Amino acid sequence: MIQSTSYKHGCQYQYRIHNKKIDDLCKKEFKPLKDYLIDVITSCPNEYFNDGPRSSVLKININSDLSHLKHEIQALARMGLDSDYYDNAHMNVQMFLLGYDNKTVAIEIPIWLMPEEYEKFSEIFDSDLPLTGHIDLVRIENGKIWIWDYKPNAHREKHADTQTYFYAFMLSKRTGIPLENFMCGYFDDKNTYIFNPSSIKII
Repeated sequence: MIQSTSYKHGCQYQYRIHNKKIDDLCKKEFKPLKDYLIDVITSCPNEYFNDGPRSSVLKININSDLSHLKHEIQALARMGLDSDYYDNAHMNVQMFLLGYDNKTVAIEIPIWLMPEEYEKFSEIFDSDLPLTGHIDLVRIENGKIWIWDYKPNAHREKHADTQTYFYAFMLSKRTGIPLENFMCGYFDDKNTYIFNPSSIKII
């Protein structure tokens, strides 16, 4: 049920999807998400990931209205860390969620945004090369597509909201699903922070 492919995007990324959960959760208005998650296995434009801006290093202040709360993903992260199957925390958390959480449909999802798809692209990113990134994990929760990033010290993060916002923005562009259907968050085993990306005004 888990399908995997490897990308050499600077370093090695293992993109994985759970086909049964995609079938069960990505229906009707989320079918374009299903199509994207499956199609990108063979159609990812790998050359985009060699240069250009990366979401994971953006330092833009997006003024998100972060909520700090308890969420089930914290307990799942703890169980993933305790599983200790792999030699790093990120992989333990991601693989546990993909395998055992009934809402996680994919991990390490490659994503990109072309300059012509965003009128403020050159102004914000100071580049004419595509913006790229890899989403830690996507969950379907309460009728929304949730973009999640695992941060081992989430309470210390200063720009994780920026990273996850642009992940959601890029996935919205790639799938055609309006940003109103997305939520963003980052977490560790003790803290969770979430916000609504459709409320963000960059400039």
